[in-house]
Amino acid sequence: MKLKSFLAKPYAAIIHARVRKGMLTAVKDQEDTLRGLLRTASNTAFGKDHKLSADMNYPDFRNAVPLRDYEDFKPYIDRVKAGGVDILWKGKPIYFAKTSGTTSGAKYIPITKESIPHHINGARNALLCYMAETGNTVFADGKMIFLSGSPEMEDTNGIPTGRLSGIVNHFIPRYLRGSQMPRYETNCIEDWETKLDKIVAETINRDMTLISGIPPWVQMYFDWLSERSEGKKIKEIFPHLQVIVHGGVNFEPYKARLQESLGGQVDMIETFPASEGFFAFQDVPGGEGLLLNTNAGMFFEFVPAGEISLPTPTRLSLGEVKTGENYALIVSSNAGLWAYNIGDTVRFVSTNPYRLVVTGRVKHFISAFGEHVIAEEVEHALKQAAEASAVRITEFTVAPMIQVNGEKPYHEWFIEFENEPARLPDFAALLNESLKLKNIYYNDLITGGILQPLKITLMKKNAFIDYMKSIGKLGGQNKVPRLGNDRKLAEALQPWVK
Repeated sequence: MKLKSFLAKPYAAIIHARVRKGMLTAVKDQEDTLRGLLRTASNTAFGKDHKLSADMNYPDFRNAVPLRDYEDFKPYIDRVKAGGVDILWKGKPIYFAKTSGTTSGAKYIPITKESIPHHINGARNALLCYMAETGNTVFADGKMIFLSGSPEMEDTNGIPTGRLSGIVNHFIPRYLRGSQMPRYETNCIEDWETKLDKIVAETINRDMTLISGIPPWVQMYFDWLSERSEGKKIKEIFPHLQVIVHGGVNFEPYKARLQESLGGQVDMIETFPASEGFFAFQDVPGGEGLLLNTNAGMFFEFVPAGEISLPTPTRLSLGEVKTGENYALIVSSNAGLWAYNIGDTVRFVSTNPYRLVVTGRVKHFISAFGEHVIAEEVEHALKQAAEASAVRITEFTVAPMIQVNGEKPYHEWFIEFENEPARLPDFAALLNESLKLKNIYYNDLITGGILQPLKITLMKKNAFIDYMKSIGKLGGQNKVPRLGNDRKLAEALQPWVK
């Protein structure tokens, strides 16, 4: 055992014990977090606008601060971008995490000196809990690759601005720098395919023990490695690879293909990071759900997903949530976010401790006919059909098809298979039945003759990669939406239909 893995054991035990202790005080920690946030907020422009004070309780706060998404929050962000001080949090942010996807263009999410440690510690705690639970620390002695955005920053009126993964790259502990791959210069390459080509060249002959990234881009890395090594499995290329850390999208649709590419056992650790905060991580290997990060400078609220668009939706604190319900996740934080709708939906699988699964995006659903199908449901249905049919899925998305030429409407599934089913109509029927079992409204619309069963449109090899490349969103933290309530994505994908 080398020095890093030797020293990791006692450190992992300390952090693991601290995480376990925090499970018992989660609700109180949230109450304390809110009081601490309000104490600082009272001296900010936002706090004065909303009359915030440290002696407020949760109902007071809920009454004082309405829910906001980025568009509603943007006027405050613009004041910070213009050089304002003490607007959302004391002083100025030390970074802006820049993301895309809103009607007004790029989002600028503030990161403060108080919030940045929690982004780092969330990932650290996930790895240390894994070490403590499994006793495996040997991977700390090998090379580790983080498939991330460029660490180079733009300047926004004196505030460094870039992708969250690139910002976090600047805070990787010194003791891991010697193990980190790829090289800094390679990580700065913006074009994903050029960057990936360099990453493969740098890592193919190294002793990789840990790989971290969003599943579709990890899969692309694996595909290129295999092509460069005459079809070898990843475990043949990296015999000491032991851990994959993933997050950003539901892992299930990618799991079978990744495991096929690996060709051997590798442990998986799931995380729930975002520009707005490091929300949760898998604290028990193989266990269901991710442990909510309840003592990390963030106060969480939960809105029943079906109410998120209402003028006055129900808002719940952590102690009020129930298992099995689908909630929109709302966060107030020491980055200067207040009752901020991050756009993700979650479902608790346990409240002792508080563990959850990510079920989709608030705006990514299909309810063109009243069915309100969410990402978790289509992903579950596809997993069931794929396993029963012994097929593997590369990527997919679903869109509604309104009546055409007098036909009944239906859901159109755009699927890129790694290996196509022997009989596509049988697979489609199985998929349809799986979705009916998962969503009662969809079942009622099918059995009532309002909708016809779903139809599958086959996609060319690398269709989704080529589409993402065509819109300048290949690699990094970019993801293909699982669902759309219109046909914008469906129409954009037409050049890659088989």
